[in-house]
This record gives sequence, structure tokens and C-alpha cells, in this order.
Amino acid sequence: MKALIQRVRHARVEVAGEIIGSIDQGLLVFVGVEREDDRARADKLLAKLLRYRVFGDEQGRMNRSLQDVGGGLLLVSQFTLAADTASGLRPSFSSAAPPALGEQLYDYLVAQARALHASVACGRFGADMQVSLLNDGPVTFLLES
Repeated sequence: MKALIQRVRHARVEVAGEIIGSIDQGLLVFVGVEREDDRARADKLLAKLLRYRVFGDEQGRMNRSLQDVGGGLLLVSQFTLAADTASGLRPSFSSAAPPALGEQLYDYLVAQARALHASVACGRFGADMQVSLLNDGPVTFLLES
């Protein structure tokens, strides 16, 4: 699994003009599921998301995690993260999980996140989503499990 994480002051996701998920300070996470992914990889990714130290401490150093600051977590499925862009001028999606597996693992990730963290919002798998955010920093990392 791949996760593009952005530290945000606030973020929201809309479908057909309706806000379906939003957070204040926290992490906006775009999630890409690949063919070989499974629940163990989703669990590993979630553990890292919750404990990854990207928030500032009293000295402004990135020493606090999402759990430490009690921030929101907005999970948005994005199959394009699984694209192979190594050659040519058009991405290949041969490494992306089939839609049924992608949805299953994304839903699992969301459910596990809600069981472990107080403030979790999400997008809608396979929907045409519009994502708005105010990046804080900017701070952006690509995590893989």
C-alpha cells in the first residue's frame, strides 16, 4: 500500500457538491492499493500513519505524531498512486489492485482507523471526489508498507 500524507490545517472531500468527510488539523492521506496488498500491509500502514512524527513540538521540531496531537485523519482512496510511471508518457495501472480488492482493503483500513483513533473521516471509494486542503508547512511524505 502507498499513502501520500499531507499535514493540513484543515481538509475536506466532496462528492457531487456534498461534503462527505472533513477534518481540522491533522493528516490528509491519499491511499493507493496495489495487487499484492493485504490486511497485514494495511495494519502496518495504519500503525505508521498514527505514529509518524510530522507535527511540531515546543521547539518546532517534528517530534509529535497524529496520536500525540489528537489530530484528524482523512483517508481518501486514490488508485493512481499505484501507477507505474517509469516509462513512456502515459501511466500504467497494471500494479494497481483490482477494484474489488482495492475497495475491500480501503474499507478495512477505514474501519481499523476508526477503531484506533477518535477523529477519522473518509472519501468514497471509486467516486469522483473533489479534495480541498490547506497544507501546513507544506509537509508531504510518501509512505509504503
